[in-house]
Amino acid sequence: MNEGKRILIIEDDQEISRLLSVILAKAQMVTVFAYSGTEGLLQLQNHPFDLILLDLMLPGKSGEELIKEIREKSSIPIIIISAKVDVEDKVKVLKMGADDYITKPFNQEELMARVEVQLRKANVHPMPSAKMEWRGLKINIEKRSVMLNEKELQLTNAEFDLLTYFVNNPERALSKKEIYESIWKGTYYGDDNTVSVHVSNLRKKMSEMTDSEYIKTIWGVGFMFV
Repeated sequence: MNEGKRILIIEDDQEISRLLSVILAKAQMVTVFAYSGTEGLLQLQNHPFDLILLDLMLPGKSGEELIKEIREKSSIPIIIISAKVDVEDKVKVLKMGADDYITKPFNQEELMARVEVQLRKANVHPMPSAKMEWRGLKINIEKRSVMLNEKELQLTNAEFDLLTYFVNNPERALSKKEIYESIWKGTYYGDDNTVSVHVSNLRKKMSEMTDSEYIKTIWGVGFMFV
């Protein structure tokens, strides 16, 4: 299914880059290397890619700077692969628009599973008539676009998936575990801030366009879309 997918690896450690390439090559994916943030940005400007594997500590432009610049123009899936293990670092880049975060050293099977999840999300091709509406929200599943009060709401892939999940499950208390395992297709370990960070991002973007509340926090459980 993912044969021929083009993956941009932005990593200054050549050994790690080669390891990532070997892992992805087993699934017949095509890898391109960039050893600095500046080189990575040039690759993105000149060539199409399906997914980015991004280190944070890079010469030239940092990983954080790259995320910001990429998200100004593209919703391409970004998976961070970093030696930074602090929760604060993970929360920061997820808020900036990264779709997932893996710490080094990484498990090869987990890496492939997370790559496949992001590629599968980006490759969903619903029926053209697949549209959803809820209280001023209009979601076009095929175009992966969202209008809120007739204005376009710019969302990352993860935020779009989260919003459509909420709209499909309105007025129901949803646990973080349920949300995480439905969207990210992995095991939820309880201390993962992924869901909370993306909900926070989604709330912030919606609040900039409307005073209406859409996402309620249900203490001790998770969230409810209202």
